[in-house]
Amino acid sequence: MNDNRDLPAQAGSETSAELAQQAIAEEFGFFSDWTERYQYLIDLGRKLPEFPDDARNDANKVHGCQSQVWLVASGNIDKLVFHAISDSSIVSGLIALLLRVYSGRSAEEILHTEPRFIDAIGLARHLSPTRSNGLAAMLATIKQHAASATA
Repeated sequence: MNDNRDLPAQAGSETSAELAQQAIAEEFGFFSDWTERYQYLIDLGRKLPEFPDDARNDANKVHGCQSQVWLVASGNIDKLVFHAISDSSIVSGLIALLLRVYSGRSAEEILHTEPRFIDAIGLARHLSPTRSNGLAAMLATIKQHAASATA
């Protein structure tokens, strides 16, 4: 991996989910192979903020993931903020991407944003079926929180 690039800005710092997805696609375009892309995912996962031990409970657990994943949401319809962590380094990297696209957004934007970056960076073709299922479960959980905020 070329280490002279900085890791991306904090989750939700781009002005829209679409801009965040474009930035992710551009960043992954710098890498020539999937070994480098996986390393980048691992590096992104290592940059996730600390996740409190007391939040690692069944109520916050994302079901449908082979790895252990915990996700908490805070905020309201105008702005939802997500925090999450996994016991898997690659899954933590996937979390970092999802948080970058969805955290800090309105519930409406979350519900209407499809994760196009997954295909744009070729991720769908390079994840195992269990990781793909886990990614879908994490996305569904994020969208559930957004739907609950609009109710």
